[in-house]
Amino acid sequence: MRAVFDARLKELWEDLLEMSRQVDSAVSRASEALLKGDIDLAQTVIDDDVLLDRIEERVDERCVVLIAQQQPVGADLRTIIVALRVSASLERMGDLAQHIAEAARRAYPDSPVPASHRTIIEEMAAAARHLTSLVPTMIEGHDTKVAEEILVGDDALDRLHEQAYAILLDKSYRGKAQETLDIALLARFYERIGDHAVGVSRRIFYLVTGAISDDGGNI
Repeated sequence: MRAVFDARLKELWEDLLEMSRQVDSAVSRASEALLKGDIDLAQTVIDDDVLLDRIEERVDERCVVLIAQQQPVGADLRTIIVALRVSASLERMGDLAQHIAEAARRAYPDSPVPASHRTIIEEMAAAARHLTSLVPTMIEGHDTKVAEEILVGDDALDRLHEQAYAILLDKSYRGKAQETLDIALLARFYERIGDHAVGVSRRIFYLVTGAISDDGGNI
C-alpha cells in the first residue's frame, strides 16, 4: 500500500512540475507578445491556458482520491494539501499570463504600453519571468534557498509596480484614459504573478520544514 501511495504522490508532483513549466512558458510568451506586438504569439498563450486548467483539474482529482482512499495523516496529508494550494496558485499565474496576452491582442496593431511606461513594463516582464523560471526548480527539488530567492525577486517587482503607479499619478503624466487603464492593469498582472510565486515558495517551505512563514515577507 505504501508503494502505491508513494507512486501516486510522485505522479501528483510531476503534474505540478508540468504546470510550473507551462506557466513559465506562458508568462515568457505573453510578455514577448506584449512588447513586440505579436498577435499570433498572444493567441497561443490564450489558447494554451485550457491545457493548464486541465492539469489543475487532474491534480485536484488525484488529491481527492488520495485523501479518500488512503486517509493520510501527518506529513502525507500536509503534502497533499500543499499540492492543492500550489496548483491553485499556478493556475492563477497562467490566467494572469492569459490576461497579458489578451491586452496585446486587444490593442493590436497598436501597443497597450505607451512610451511613458515602456521601460518599466519591460523591467516588470523580466522580473516576473525570472520568478516563474525559479518555480519549476523549487518544485522539482523542494529547494528552500530558491524559495528565499523568489522573495527577493518579488520585492523588486513590487518596487517596479509602485513606480508604474507613481508615473500615472504624477502631475506631468498626460496619458489617455485607455493607456492609463492598460498600464494599471498590466502592472497589476505582473505584480500578482510575483505574489503567487511567493505563495508557492511559502507552501514549499512549509512542506519541507513544517514551519509557516511570517507576515513580514520572510520565509
